[in-house]
Amino acid sequence: MNRMASRLFQSIVPLMPVVVLAPVLVLSGGCHDGPMYALKHANPYFTMRQWKADEAIGVTDHKRREELQTLANSMYGMPAERQQTWTPHLEQIYENDPSAEMRRLAILAAGRSKDATTIDLVAKGLKDDNLKVRMEACRALGERSEERAAQLLASIAGESQDQDVRHAAIAALGKHPGEISNNSLKLALQDRDPATQDLVIETLRESTGKDLGNDPAEWIAALNGQSSEEPASGSMFR
Repeated sequence: MNRMASRLFQSIVPLMPVVVLAPVLVLSGGCHDGPMYALKHANPYFTMRQWKADEAIGVTDHKRREELQTLANSMYGMPAERQQTWTPHLEQIYENDPSAEMRRLAILAAGRSKDATTIDLVAKGLKDDNLKVRMEACRALGERSEERAAQLLASIAGESQDQDVRHAAIAALGKHPGEISNNSLKLALQDRDPATQDLVIETLRESTGKDLGNDPAEWIAALNGQSSEEPASGSMFR
């Protein structure tokens, strides 16, 4: 091998993994494995800088965010068995992706899944380093029917030091009529922060269909079953 050929070979060798990978990633448009191909088959754990460098190959972080948002939007209408096939993908994204937006979308999709095991993933989102992910986890728990979802929200509403997260939990509790939610909202009504009181009252208006004014004491009495008005069917009031 002459000197020029040797130099050419040396310059090509470092690029060989990229060349081999390129045909796989170019198929991310969906023809190879249907929708969400990029989300399932491209390495989802590159840094943002690495993804931008790979734009020419075809699969970018932007593409993956689009696909994950599409997945979350379609989760409600997806058969239960199909939802279950996505659970491990969502778990891998949440556990390994450096992008807070990807983790937030994974929590959003998990909250809409009928797979009972995804509540564990949503619960992890409550402890995420990113504020938006923690707030999304609260909203996601509002979409779940399990009692554990109400318990987790009540815990956040009572203990969180971050007002935004706490308020997200309070709003989500309005979708969980029952003793757990009642007790948590009664405590929140006793908060000295007017913004918190206003949020609880608005949450109760929406969840009960009743309007008892702006006095927290009136709402606490209703939650204690002391209201003289007839309770709305299916409301928190007993």
